[in-house]
Amino acid sequence: MENALGEHTTRSRFLSLLKVWGPAWLVMIADVDAASVITAAESGAVYGTKLIWFILILAVPLFVLQEVAGRIGAVTNKGLGELIRENYNRKTAMVASIPMAIVDIISYVVEYTGAAIGFQILGVPPTISVPIVFIAHVLIVYKKRYAEAEKPLLFVSILFVISWLISAFLTARHGVEITPFYFSNSPAFLYLLAANVGAVIMPFMLFYQASATAEKGTTASNLWAIRWETGVGAVVSELIMVAIAVAAIGVDHNAMKFTAPQALSHGLTQVAGNAAPAVFAVGLIAASFIALIVISLGSSWGVTEALGWGRKNWFKVYLVESIPALIIPIVTLNLINLALNLMVLQIVVLAGPAIMLGLMASQKKVMGEHVLKGANKAIYWAFLFLIFGTGLLSLAYLI
Repeated sequence: MENALGEHTTRSRFLSLLKVWGPAWLVMIADVDAASVITAAESGAVYGTKLIWFILILAVPLFVLQEVAGRIGAVTNKGLGELIRENYNRKTAMVASIPMAIVDIISYVVEYTGAAIGFQILGVPPTISVPIVFIAHVLIVYKKRYAEAEKPLLFVSILFVISWLISAFLTARHGVEITPFYFSNSPAFLYLLAANVGAVIMPFMLFYQASATAEKGTTASNLWAIRWETGVGAVVSELIMVAIAVAAIGVDHNAMKFTAPQALSHGLTQVAGNAAPAVFAVGLIAASFIALIVISLGSSWGVTEALGWGRKNWFKVYLVESIPALIIPIVTLNLINLALNLMVLQIVVLAGPAIMLGLMASQKKVMGEHVLKGANKAIYWAFLFLIFGTGLLSLAYLI
């Protein structure tokens, strides 16, 4: 009788987890976007496994900050932009969301370029691939309920994970020298350190998880499921970053500049075999596509909520941000410096939304019995300042 009851409880919790699954997982997968792929690949190509210890550690602050974003969305059934506007004022909400939207215009360029590079490795020119990615993106999300748009993304996320695991295997099968710990105060190392910090959590992620959780109708009774999903997503996303770094070990640093897809393809072939470029390309396309949708929703939701327009009007903001970004990847594929600089810039832009999130999650009038307090509150602020401190310290060495 007890075993039957236990099995029923386990099955019920598993079904509840599947019902909730989506927002946290997708935002973690989107965290490994084209810019993050380039950051991880650059780390592997230049330093081999020397940065892997740091990448793995970043899963912890990633979980802590994103869990609070999911929690606040489930408890209040509102997005982050809306909550800032209601609990403070419209101006404060705009200060938190508008810088994110401006930076996300650069993000769109990077995602479209990442997809274009992936397709070009497969033999499809940017003049064809970029418009296709844009149209596919719009067809998935325009005038669709969130639950409907989420389903194809979950499928692409599986393809994403499999591609990067295979890509890492193709390189690792020839042997990889493991360096458990390494640190240097050289500007180049600290710059990549800062870029990896910027890659671990980006402003749109906080807005997306809070709003998507509210859109899906997840309630406070399923906070345990949000924690599980966020935890699994955080670990998987950083393991994928490791897989990308491993996949790039031994590839010539110049090839990893992504300025010439043919050079990247040749470098991957030399290191990991004939199948490596195609697998790498599929992973890059999947990463760019998922991130493009998640960033567009998170950024646009944040702005429309801050302005009081409501999430349903997100597409107006998206068009303003996105249309200019379509042109650049068709003209040039010079991506590496733009992507790495974007990762470093994310550390600065993250400050406003992350601080506001922590403040509101700590207010009983907002969160009720689920308020962030005690050790959880201390851990949140400690990791937030650790992210800022690490990033700013690395930048200080470079100035």
